[in-house]
Amino acid sequence: MKILMIIPAYNEQDSILGTVEMIKEYNQNTTMKVDYVVINDGSTDKTEKILKENKLNHVTLVHNLGIGGAVQTGYKYALENDYDVAIQFDGDGQHDINYVPTIVKPLENNEADVCIGSRFVDNTTSEFKSTGARRAGIKIISTLINLFVHKKIYDPTSGFRAANKKTIKYLAKNYPTEYPEPESIVDLVRLGFRVTEKPVKMHERAGGVSSIRAWKTVYYMINVSLSIIVTSMKGKK
Repeated sequence: MKILMIIPAYNEQDSILGTVEMIKEYNQNTTMKVDYVVINDGSTDKTEKILKENKLNHVTLVHNLGIGGAVQTGYKYALENDYDVAIQFDGDGQHDINYVPTIVKPLENNEADVCIGSRFVDNTTSEFKSTGARRAGIKIISTLINLFVHKKIYDPTSGFRAANKKTIKYLAKNYPTEYPEPESIVDLVRLGFRVTEKPVKMHERAGGVSSIRAWKTVYYMINVSLSIIVTSMKGKK
């Protein structure tokens, strides 16, 4: 299989080099090799300089498109370069690359089209669970997804997920921009894509700041809830 790691990065000067070095080290110690592309989402810090100086494979967006636009760019790259699997992988050091085989295996065995790396499928794999407020919000989003598309997803905001070739083709053309993680799940489930979860370990951010700030939390929850409802009511294509 040809596997691509899509790494969206906005102002990740403190962690992006370490993230790519982690991938390189992983490739030296595994049979499941992966390629990577960093999507530099209009960073205003030294992210671009670090990418160029270290000759890291990257695409730089002229303007900041947000996480949705950056990840969709990665899916377009995966489609154009004929990858079998694309893995969303944060550039901030939160995701544990050793769990790549865990989320790829359901796709390899043709058991799923998408596999989400989850902190909440069990209570033992990942010690880091995020803040109490975030966990409460995640439970609300999970409940809404289950209510409207009848699929229980324990970690709907996880950005650590693997997609097969069929899903890559769809997401390269149809990827939400406002609330991409939960909204894309709803979209895929309603269209009949097979979505599953596997437990993975996650860590606290190595640098940078979250795209969801504390002062935006209530605004985020209201709007992501509306987005889930609207997306679930769309007709099948």
